[in-house]
Amino acid sequence: MATPTQFREYIWLVNTIQRAGGITFAELSNKWADSELGGMALSRTTFNRHRDAILDIFGIIIDCNRRNGNKYFIFNSEVLQEDTVQNWMLSTLSVHNIVSESLSLSNRILLENIPSGGTNLQTVIQAMKKGHKISAKHLRYGAENPKEFVMLPYCVKLYRQRWYALCMLRHGNMGVFSLDRFADVSISDEKFTVVDGFDAAEYFSECFGIVSEVNAPAERIVIRAFGNERYFMRDLPVHHTQREINFTDEYTDYEIVMRPTFDFSGYMLSRGVMAKIIEPQWLADEIHDMHLQAVEMYEK
Repeated sequence: MATPTQFREYIWLVNTIQRAGGITFAELSNKWADSELGGMALSRTTFNRHRDAILDIFGIIIDCNRRNGNKYFIFNSEVLQEDTVQNWMLSTLSVHNIVSESLSLSNRILLENIPSGGTNLQTVIQAMKKGHKISAKHLRYGAENPKEFVMLPYCVKLYRQRWYALCMLRHGNMGVFSLDRFADVSISDEKFTVVDGFDAAEYFSECFGIVSEVNAPAERIVIRAFGNERYFMRDLPVHHTQREINFTDEYTDYEIVMRPTFDFSGYMLSRGVMAKIIEPQWLADEIHDMHLQAVEMYEK
């Protein structure tokens, strides 16, 4: 098992090579010597051993371009995109290393509570690896008693500090379940096969969060952001399709293409006077009416 020190070295290598775009072994060795990792040059043996471990653990391929001065680069850099498992793992480990080295400041480093789903996440992922169904009791909000399901776990998704599982239910219907609402999760002896062509990222690609509503078509949505919200949206896009289509001194218009589900409406309500829907008109009217209903609640 890799030690925390080795993980720091893996992260350093990936980040350094990724930032450089292409780097020779000599340049990499010099940077290693100048870093906080040791004060001595990187040996070829250590590099090759770490290179293999990075491939095995993270699925990241460090290749050498012989035609470009024997420079090393990330061959499959697409796995380091923002919403990939590899990028999430590297980011999490990077933050973990920073925090673990600063325990003397623990009372000045404030974190958010993230329900992990307990052992449920581990059980569901284990079932996915084996290709087995799971059985679980799920207590939805507002219900008095849990409901028992036998499910085919297709994927798990982290969203707003919670883990969710996308599962196929009876009659082929898909459902999304919060893992911290599960109880008595167990792996069934019965196996299943994921439908050919299923792509988890593609399944949620038109969604705002975890609400899919496959019968609701994706639409072009234009959001007008005011004040500092213009820059917040630029730094943290609402959706991966977001693009800036108009900029003025007072506002910026952003276009996204996705399904306008109720969780997105909730997000827009949370932006208050900082952002509004410009298109489509029916969605602008819906958000308008929801704001009026909120005002009425306070007036009462």
